[in-house]
Amino acid sequence: MKPNLNRRDFLKTTAVSVSLGSLPLQAAAGSIPKRTLGKTKAQVSILAFGGGSRFLQYDEESGLRALNEAIDSGINYLDTAQAYGDGQSEERYGRVLNTRRNEVFLATKVQDRSYDGALKAVEASLKRLQTDHLDLLHIHSLNDLDDLATIEKGVLKALYKLRDDKTTRFIGMTCHAQAEALKTAIERHDLDCVQMALNPATNTGYATGFERIALPVANAKNLGVLAMKVMGQERLVGGGPGRTSGSRLLRYALNLPVAACVVGMPKIEMLRENIQVARDYKPLSPTERDQIRSSVAVSAAAFDHFMLCHHDDGLA
Repeated sequence: MKPNLNRRDFLKTTAVSVSLGSLPLQAAAGSIPKRTLGKTKAQVSILAFGGGSRFLQYDEESGLRALNEAIDSGINYLDTAQAYGDGQSEERYGRVLNTRRNEVFLATKVQDRSYDGALKAVEASLKRLQTDHLDLLHIHSLNDLDDLATIEKGVLKALYKLRDDKTTRFIGMTCHAQAEALKTAIERHDLDCVQMALNPATNTGYATGFERIALPVANAKNLGVLAMKVMGQERLVGGGPGRTSGSRLLRYALNLPVAACVVGMPKIEMLRENIQVARDYKPLSPTERDQIRSSVAVSAAAFDHFMLCHHDDGLA
């Protein structure tokens, strides 16, 4: 194993800058393509490993094996949060990162809305993750404009401090519903990245219309954009009305102007399938894109309602 890098050494590394777009960077044969994470200039794999509820469906040994296989296969973006299993996901990550920290771009999230509470929560996350620095720290799950007002008074100030003192290289915000609230946050604040629900059932939604409402604003400010819920918590996967294959859903999200898709993969077979989709990715034609949208159109209203009620705690 390569030796770990401390925060100072890690921050000396640089990445080649290219424009964010819907096309991946050129990749060596058999590797997972990388894209530039917006203005951060970090190079991240177009498939990111999600550490939420799907990851926690593994038992401990299988989960660690899946995480190591993901990194071995070229996934370098790892996503987790304190809320996922009340720290269980971060603890699992830490058991791998204690020897592989320098191989990955690490993102976690803070739920606490207060200044002091957020600082304490991040300190605890660092201990669980067995690292002294983060690559990206998100404010977890923006709810609405009232929540944004609360965030602005506390946790957002804490994130600015943590970025200034190099505890985290970059800061961002995630949002599952209320695309207008995320759009407002992007317009008002000095964020580096945002993570939003993006799949073919969301682009017409009232609450989840991120593709129409928030994504263009994030792109205009050159933020690093991460897509999540690309398979709708698997509610869009399968046969029958309103469903299609996971590979088509992943290709749809990769076709958007995002840096990476964060996907929870509860089975090793799903991990391997998605890795292959990422390796083989080619842009969709307009006809293919429209066909995928049509295949899940009848699920749009139900998915919109689901996301409004969804709690991203890694338990369901």
